[in-house]
Amino acid sequence: MGADDDILDWLRAAGLTKAGETPVLTPLSGGVSSDVFRADLESGPICVKRALGQLKVAADWQAPVERSAYEAAYLRAAADLGGPVLPRVLAEDADRHLFAMTWFEPADHPVWKAELASGRVDSGFARTLGAGLARVHSRTAGDATVARAFDTIPLFEALRLAPYLEHTAQAHPDLAPRLRSLAEATRTHRLALVHGDVSPKNILVGPAGPVLLDAECAWYGDPAFDIAFCANHLLLKAVWKPAHAAAFADAFDALLDGYLAGVDWEGPGDLETRAAPLLAALLLARVDGKSPVEYLTDPRDKATVRGAAVAVLTRDAPRFADVRNALHQHLGAR
Repeated sequence: MGADDDILDWLRAAGLTKAGETPVLTPLSGGVSSDVFRADLESGPICVKRALGQLKVAADWQAPVERSAYEAAYLRAAADLGGPVLPRVLAEDADRHLFAMTWFEPADHPVWKAELASGRVDSGFARTLGAGLARVHSRTAGDATVARAFDTIPLFEALRLAPYLEHTAQAHPDLAPRLRSLAEATRTHRLALVHGDVSPKNILVGPAGPVLLDAECAWYGDPAFDIAFCANHLLLKAVWKPAHAAAFADAFDALLDGYLAGVDWEGPGDLETRAAPLLAALLLARVDGKSPVEYLTDPRDKATVRGAAVAVLTRDAPRFADVRNALHQHLGAR
């Protein structure tokens, strides 16, 4: 039995198809950690996702397939918290590490990464996204039940801390103590429900606002990671598309303004002091970590990112603006 046949059998067993119905499965591209399919049913399209043990990257990157269950759990737990729109889980098979969820039609839900690449940089959208992330963090902060349900530090280590910070520390021995200290700070701050992969490739621009996908890194931990991870992409996009650098800087500021305005579980300045150097570390990780961004291939672009990140990590830079300014200074000096 082929992989597609296995999924078709599961769709029938889960009661998602009608008697005698044979849905059409279409593989979707773009992700590195899962097989994702569009399943066209008589009742309409749905999305099916199955976690992979070996991620589709050049490096050897193994990841626990149990993350599929935590992704489905995140979609349920965060569904009504006032954050970004989330897919609704339709059925799940934890043993097979797959689940089905609602489908968002691309015609009216474009991927934010594609919008940004085309120069359509909407600061209002970024602000709304930041505010929504803060609401999820605020409404799960200090929740012991959620903390127990997402006690997933081994998964977060495998998917985030090791491939991003530890791998980058190996590439930069002179920065290794700093990077490992940031990893430890992230590891030990268990404050709220963290998505773990708030990236433009996982965000749709929907009629009702941002739609957030791909929660397989879900963890009850440091919310500083989510906002730093997302803000990082707006810096990287400025290097990729320098003609729109000013617009990306505005969106960066709007994202962070929207987010910090909603930080009520700790002092916003305390969170920013942790998140700003983490942002610089993640910036460096996207050129020298285990998962470099695929669109920065020019050595000059990598050098720009590397130079800005190193400049921040080797001095006291406790504010997001310190990282943004360093990146744009290095970009402007080319």
